[in-house]
Amino acid sequence: MAVRELLKMGDPRLLRVAQPVREFDTDALHLLISDLLDTMRAAHGAGLAAPQVGVDLQLVVFGSDQINPRYPQRPLIPATVLINPVITPLGEAQENDWEGCLSVPGLRGLVPRWNVVRYTGFDQYGDAIDRSVQGFHARVVQHECDHLIGRLYPTRMRDFTQFGYTEVLFPDVAATESD
Repeated sequence: MAVRELLKMGDPRLLRVAQPVREFDTDALHLLISDLLDTMRAAHGAGLAAPQVGVDLQLVVFGSDQINPRYPQRPLIPATVLINPVITPLGEAQENDWEGCLSVPGLRGLVPRWNVVRYTGFDQYGDAIDRSVQGFHARVVQHECDHLIGRLYPTRMRDFTQFGYTEVLFPDVAATESD
């Protein structure tokens, strides 16, 4: 269990496409998941993808059992380990909302995302996960899974006038952030 160094935008490792996890319920996988959770919590993240710590595997963790200081007005999301995910939009509706990223510290941008999605994949034991979610939960899982295909949220933005420093855009939130 350790807090790992987070890669930041500009590091070419963040642009790689992650490889599927082939073995479940291994000591190495459990250790990586523990490190990802420790790193996410230490940075007050809503989620974290393995590529953000330099590991090219299709593995994301997200959610929390307590209010996140970076997103204080957002609903809680169940803590989830999601491996080899597939996301399917349910419907045509997209919604713009503000996003931040531990690999793009100190900045926020207005990003369009599908409002309702179904995600499937596996947990760390190889048990199937199949959920349909909406709103902030849908946004977080889409954001984290983008890391698995080498995308950071600014590449999804349509209007760069809606991109800036958190401390300028949201001074109340910035006062509680640690990024």
